[in-house]
Amino acid sequence: MTFDLPARHRELRGRAREVAEEVRWRAGEADAATDIDPVLRDALRASGLVALAVRSDPGEAVDPLAVTVVREAFGGVSAHLDSLFAMQGIGSYALAVAGSARVQKEWLPRVAALDAIAALGLTEPEVGSDLRSITTTVRVDGDELVLDGRKSFITNAPAAAFVTVLAKEGEGYSLVLVPTDAPGVSVEPGPGLIAPHVIGDVVLDGVRVPADARVGEPGQAFPLVLQTLATFRVSVAGSAVGLAQAALDEAVAHTTSREQFGTTLARLGPLPQMLGTCWTEIEQARLLTYAAATKAGTDPLGALHWSSMAKVAATEAACRVVDRCVQMMGRFGIVAGSTIERLYRNARPMRIYEGGNEVLLGQLAKTLTRPHS
Repeated sequence: MTFDLPARHRELRGRAREVAEEVRWRAGEADAATDIDPVLRDALRASGLVALAVRSDPGEAVDPLAVTVVREAFGGVSAHLDSLFAMQGIGSYALAVAGSARVQKEWLPRVAALDAIAALGLTEPEVGSDLRSITTTVRVDGDELVLDGRKSFITNAPAAAFVTVLAKEGEGYSLVLVPTDAPGVSVEPGPGLIAPHVIGDVVLDGVRVPADARVGEPGQAFPLVLQTLATFRVSVAGSAVGLAQAALDEAVAHTTSREQFGTTLARLGPLPQMLGTCWTEIEQARLLTYAAATKAGTDPLGALHWSSMAKVAATEAACRVVDRCVQMMGRFGIVAGSTIERLYRNARPMRIYEGGNEVLLGQLAKTLTRPHS
């Protein structure tokens, strides 16, 4: 261990590891699911850990380091468990910051208790990173808001009780809470992914919700979206570190127990260098991740560039590490249904989710080269 976590965070990480170990037997089945796995949901609900990611009390802030260490523990065991935990916070964060009193009272306790699955609807069939190009609209009609449009690749959509929808309102952009059982809402299953995910499209056809379902002021969605990203982006790095560590653990177990040419694989040819490189890259990523999460806990927006660097570094490292581990395990590394095969597939989307790495690097370059006043 190369970073002294505060005692509280060490305890949280330990609790999260216990939860993950309890459901490890189910991880393969859950990670192949396209709907919420009931076993993992029950285990996560019983743990009470979701409360760390959900601001059910508007007076309390989410601690990015706490979320990050929990995701590190979960990410090495089950991508499904990791996503289920994180998305409860990501899907509800704007509500806790700027939702109406009714919305907060009705939804936040249920989200924290995992009784209501949350989702955040940003992207569309033709819109990914360029969110200002969205075509979903919201307009005022008396004391109601009317939404039309289509959101695509929305995590948790098939199981969500509500979606916090980004929509164009006049010349601005607004966030609106839309219950998925509202008339005019339909959810279509998403495409099959290389790492299965609970994902779908949300179609909005003249959907009417009360005016107080708008989250924040009209046209002021992007500051809320940015606050969400500033709080949770670094936790993606935690998940990537956990995945990379799990892959290295698999490779160490294999290379120290299997012999060829009179010695263990861990002492043969280039494998010692590969093992050492993996360990070094994981600890580098872990150091940056913990440091960035600590900074985000003090000033999320001010530390967003640190969170972006951690997300890029950790997800890129995870892909390099798991690829080496597959190679070190030889034919055993490419067996369908094995732990290392699942980790290999789960690693690749992490460079795309929560902001594509190339997009984040471009934003970092702008921050780096911005003239100082």
